[in-house]
Amino acid sequence: MQFNRLKLTGFKSFVDGTELEITHGLTGVVGPNGCGKSNLVEGLRWVMGETSAKQMRGAGMDDIIFGGTADRPARNVAEVVLSLDNDDRKAPSQFNDSDELEVSRRIEREKGSTYRINGHEVRARDVQILFADNATGPRSTALVSQGRIGAVINAKATDRRLLLEEAAGITGLHSRRHEAELRLRAAETNLERLDDVLMTLDAQLSGLKKQVRQARRYRNISHDIRKTESVVLHHRWAAASEQVAAAQADLGAAEAAVAQETTIVSQATVKRESRVEAVAPLRDAEVRAAAELQRLNMARNELDAEEKRVNEAIEQWTTRRDQIAADLAREQGLTAEAEAALARQTGQRSEIERASAGEDELIEAANRALEQSHERTAAVESDLAGLTEQVASGEAQLAAMDRELNDLAARANRQRLQHTSAIAE
Repeated sequence: MQFNRLKLTGFKSFVDGTELEITHGLTGVVGPNGCGKSNLVEGLRWVMGETSAKQMRGAGMDDIIFGGTADRPARNVAEVVLSLDNDDRKAPSQFNDSDELEVSRRIEREKGSTYRINGHEVRARDVQILFADNATGPRSTALVSQGRIGAVINAKATDRRLLLEEAAGITGLHSRRHEAELRLRAAETNLERLDDVLMTLDAQLSGLKKQVRQARRYRNISHDIRKTESVVLHHRWAAASEQVAAAQADLGAAEAAVAQETTIVSQATVKRESRVEAVAPLRDAEVRAAAELQRLNMARNELDAEEKRVNEAIEQWTTRRDQIAADLAREQGLTAEAEAALARQTGQRSEIERASAGEDELIEAANRALEQSHERTAAVESDLAGLTEQVASGEAQLAAMDRELNDLAARANRQRLQHTSAIAE
C-alpha cells in the first residue's frame, strides 16, 4: 500500500489548504527551521490515529488547530486527508472495494475529532488497524525523528522485537489479537453476567410457578364460588317469587281496605265541611275577641305608662313642694330677723333722741346715725317686702302644686278603676 498525497487544512501552521504529493522514489521537503517540516510529519501521524497531545507537541488536542496571528483569525476546524493506493487490495474487507483509499480526520474545537474512510465515518480503531496491517502507524519506526536512531540502537530486546515485528508486517496481527482479547474478555464478562441473569431468571421462574399454582387455585376457587353464588341466587329468586306472590295477595287486600277507608274518608270529609260551616261564626267571634284583647292589652300598657308618668310627676312636685316649704321657712326666719333688727333700730333711734337734748354735735352724729339707720331700715323694709312677695308667690305655687297633686291623684284613681274594669271584662 503506497501513500499518494497528504492534504492539510487548518492544521497548525497550514491555515490554507496545503497538498503534498508523495510520488515513487525519493520525496523530500527542505526548508529552514520553523517552516513547518515537522508539522507535515505530525499531520501524517495524526491522521493515522495518534491520540496523545504530547506526541503532537501540544497541551491538548485542540492545540493542533490554527490559533491565529496578528493578520489572520484563528480557525475552529482542522482536517488532514491521506490518500492511499489500494491496487493490490490489501486493505480490510470492509474498505477493499476501491483502488484508492482516502483516510481523513477532522477536529472541531472543544467537540473532538471524527474519522472517515472514503467518506464513510469509522472508528479510530478501524483506522489504526488499517495502518497496522500495512506495518505502519502513528508510532511506527519508519517515522524517524531526532534521537530515534540512537534510541533504536540502545533499545532493549523487547523494543527491538517490536521493530522486527513491524518489519515483518505482523504488527496488525498483534493489534487484532489485542482487540480479540478485549472482545473475549468482554464476552467472558457478558457470560458471567448471563449466569447472574440466569440465576435471577430461575428465581423469578420459581416465583412465577408459585404464582401459576396460586392462579390455578384461585381460578378453581372462583369457579366454585360462582357456582355456589348461582345456587344461592336461585334460592333467593325462588324465595323472592314467593314473596312477590304473597305481596300481590297483600296488595289486593290492601286495595280493598283502601277502598273501604276511602269511603269512610269521604263521609268524614262531608262531616268536616258541615262542622267547618258551624265553626266559622265561632272563629269570627274568636277573632273579634282576640282583637278586643289586643286593644285592652294596648290600653293597659298605655295606662301603666301613664301611671308611671303620674307617679314620677307626683315625686317631682313633692320634691319641689318640700323645697318651697324649706325656702318659706328660711324666708320666715329672715323676716323675723328683719323685724328684730327694725326693733333694735327703733330703740337706738329713741335713745339717740333722748341723748340729743342739749348736745348739737351729738345731735348731728345722731342725725347721721339716724339717716344711716333710716337707710338701713329702708333697705331692710325693701328686703322684707321682697321676702313677703317671695313668700306669697311660694304659697301660691304651693297651693297650685297641691291642686295639681290632687288632680294627678284623681286621674291615677280613675286610671286604676278603668284598668280594674278592663281586667274584669
